[in-house]
Amino acid sequence: MWDDLKAAAEAGRDRSILGLFEADADRAGSFSVTALDLLFDYSKTQIDAGTRDILIALAQAADVEARRDAMFAGSKINETEGRAVLHTALRNLDGDPVMVDGQDVMPEVLDTLARMETVANDVRASDFTDVVNIGIGGSDLGPAMAYLALSPYCDGPRCHFVSNVDAADIADTLRGCDPEKTLFIVASKTFTTIETMTNARTARAWLQDHGVSTDGRFIALSSNAVAASEWGIPSERVLGFEDWVGGRYSMWGPIGLSLMIAIGPDGFRAFLRGGQSMDRHFRVAALHENMPVFLALVGIWHNQGLGHATRAVLPYDNRLSRLPAYLQQLEMESNGKSVAMDGTALPVNSGPVVWGEPGTNGQHAFYQLIHQGTRVIPCEFMVAAEGHEADLRHHHELLIANCLAQSEALMRGRSLDEARAIMAKKGLSGDELERQARHRVFPGNRPSTTLMMPKLTPEVLGQIIALYEHRVFVEGVILGINSFDQWGVELGKELATSLGPLVSGDAPADSKDGSTQALLGYVKRYS
Repeated sequence: MWDDLKAAAEAGRDRSILGLFEADADRAGSFSVTALDLLFDYSKTQIDAGTRDILIALAQAADVEARRDAMFAGSKINETEGRAVLHTALRNLDGDPVMVDGQDVMPEVLDTLARMETVANDVRASDFTDVVNIGIGGSDLGPAMAYLALSPYCDGPRCHFVSNVDAADIADTLRGCDPEKTLFIVASKTFTTIETMTNARTARAWLQDHGVSTDGRFIALSSNAVAASEWGIPSERVLGFEDWVGGRYSMWGPIGLSLMIAIGPDGFRAFLRGGQSMDRHFRVAALHENMPVFLALVGIWHNQGLGHATRAVLPYDNRLSRLPAYLQQLEMESNGKSVAMDGTALPVNSGPVVWGEPGTNGQHAFYQLIHQGTRVIPCEFMVAAEGHEADLRHHHELLIANCLAQSEALMRGRSLDEARAIMAKKGLSGDELERQARHRVFPGNRPSTTLMMPKLTPEVLGQIIALYEHRVFVEGVILGINSFDQWGVELGKELATSLGPLVSGDAPADSKDGSTQALLGYVKRYS
């Protein structure tokens, strides 16, 4: 099936995007997808009708719809770990049965949600002014991103997020907190994650050093209630989740407790409702009008088709500044694989490098490379039609103008003749005109997509996060990989554990390579 994509890529590599608009007056309508409150415009790409048919055929050949149905049905599609993949159950507010091994998991899911709401309401009604979520990876990136994104709706205690084992992270966070009024959430599925547990012990010591009892100051988000109890957190303050919820997909359940405390249970339910509505769209929409499917197919076209190795995520919303980092984990930990489900080598490259920053800041940083660099970087713009600051509407209008201008500039570019005319108006001529004009040429014909929303609300954020989760799933199915394991994370963890005694000087380093020994030697000179 990849041969057809490669042939389409060769034919479409130099296709003029502007030419596609000239040939089709309704291209913007024909090459966009609407779902719920969102509009996904992929008309500023080199995808034409024939290419779109090939991409849809690619999804059909990979049995995307069957794999999707298997996921929602509770089948163990995470084959390397023998697990179902049911983060979608966490946002199934209607409680429709979801079966795993012949048992409906929804009663337990809804019971856990109710327990979360009780805890959140208790915290919101308490004297706690600060909540510190201690986690890493999926136990940090999701709630940290969403807390910032939904700051206009935050009316509970201040929330902070500590993830890095670097002492600077927790030290800087605690410096601004009152020990008498700070609550800690320890988020670790196994309750053994070394970075998380190191930070948790430091938090406990901080309370003790200030003469504050640790009783009632910790909540555990973990499937290992026994370990949490041994650590000192009673079972009634432990919120667990099943092994069919992966870390980077876990914000919808107990890992989202800090967000629920911040925006309240009603706001959190709106967030869940947004995710659930995107699930319904994904399940029932035909492939050609299915937003997650087309978000994935555009990604496949740019990466595996045209060979563009990176993807820039560019939200024009300062409150979405953590979204690119969140999507980095979602995409790169899920689809950063080199073997197919059956263990054979992939015939194409796997997932792209995902990166980005919010506009307009990025325009004064890395957009230079995007516009005039030698490599094509597909861009994914994101902007809301309305901001939250009604009295500052002129700011938001300027923000939208910049977002739309960047995608247009990437497509249009500036020809050498246009640059010459500009220089001639400035009074230049001859060789100097030619030299200056060449510096002002923009190649153009660089692809971008735009995702538009009416306003960034809890429900809309839920739609967006579920949209990208399903996008990653579809890409993984087409690539034939397991998007729900992460064995690449394990080796570094194992080596870090073995290196601990070497760093502290409690064990010799002669078993390590020359570079590692030399670096350890440098550390010892200063420790």
